[in-house]
Amino acid sequence: MRGKKEKRGGSRYTNSEVQALRGRLCSWFTDNQRDLPWRKAYDPYQVWISEIMGQQTQMDRVVLYFNRWIKQFPDVTAVAKASEQEILKAWEGLGYYSRARNILAAAKLISKRHQGRIPADPDLLLALPGIGPYTAAAIASIAYDKPCPLLDANVKRLFARLLDLDIPVKQTPAPKILQKFAERLLPRDNGRFFNQALMEFGALVCRPVNPDCPSCPLAGHCRSRQRGMVSQRPVPGKKIKKIEIVMACGIILHNGLYYIQQRHADDVWGSLWEFPGGRLKEGETPEQAACREVLEETEFSVFRLRPLATVVHHYTKYRVTLHGFTCLLQKSDSKPVLHAACRHAWVPFSGLSDFPFPAGHRKLLAALSEQTRQKNMKK
Repeated sequence: MRGKKEKRGGSRYTNSEVQALRGRLCSWFTDNQRDLPWRKAYDPYQVWISEIMGQQTQMDRVVLYFNRWIKQFPDVTAVAKASEQEILKAWEGLGYYSRARNILAAAKLISKRHQGRIPADPDLLLALPGIGPYTAAAIASIAYDKPCPLLDANVKRLFARLLDLDIPVKQTPAPKILQKFAERLLPRDNGRFFNQALMEFGALVCRPVNPDCPSCPLAGHCRSRQRGMVSQRPVPGKKIKKIEIVMACGIILHNGLYYIQQRHADDVWGSLWEFPGGRLKEGETPEQAACREVLEETEFSVFRLRPLATVVHHYTKYRVTLHGFTCLLQKSDSKPVLHAACRHAWVPFSGLSDFPFPAGHRKLLAALSEQTRQKNMKK
């Protein structure tokens, strides 16, 4: 029977095993590291942007967005001088838009306090908007090669399997166990290389599903593999049940222009643009809800509603079903009375792509684009 320490934190690793783990991991990374654009010169600005983009985003999408971002905003100064709408539009599709707003706020502070240079000190990094302990350590380690232990989701999963950790990684005392293990494994020199090796290994070999155990160079040191527990590690945390939300909106066309409105900055999807709409009430049809919501938000009365598309998107713990209807104004007055937005605009179809929209409304735009294309083909 395992003792308490062994049960919670896995069997202890000897100094020779730690050295072996380091060596095998670094050898693997030398041969298998991906060619990522921010690894060309380890520019601190680029490392920062890549880390923020990489939060809850798959790597192939990160690379795509990163390259476009760097082309538009090549340095901190370019970000600091940009408008919020330019930043949000460049971020459109990555979700969690507070990350983009924090980048803008941090860039302004970096320009003002640090002469446009990303700080190397983790404590100074932590004082910037949107930068927490992990991101501060990642920038200090990867951009400046400082010996800062890192614990992202990939590393936590790898460590949970190596240690055969029998509690969820977020449950006490797991964070302390993982932090101590990270500190012990981290070499004094070349922390940049080692930390990237850890994260890359977790992403490519010690994967969440179907880890490549047969070819894993760390298999001989993996406690959960030795005990046949890999499929049960890491221990899953409490599953968050999705909350279902059903909404409807009106896509108003008037004199060849479409109506859109901008959400308040402190609202969900703050400062993004949308078609007016909201949740269905009990007993309402989506069409009835769309008419009511348009009236409540703008005081517009609309008619001739036609279903455009029904789309589904996910936001944190919510699963949102959005019904979109094209419609026309009943009266010729095109000036709304805004009750749920800070600004409005009437925009030709070709200009809608200039505005940043949340995920559900972007999907409706795609459906509107397809509908417009098919109409043009019939002409």
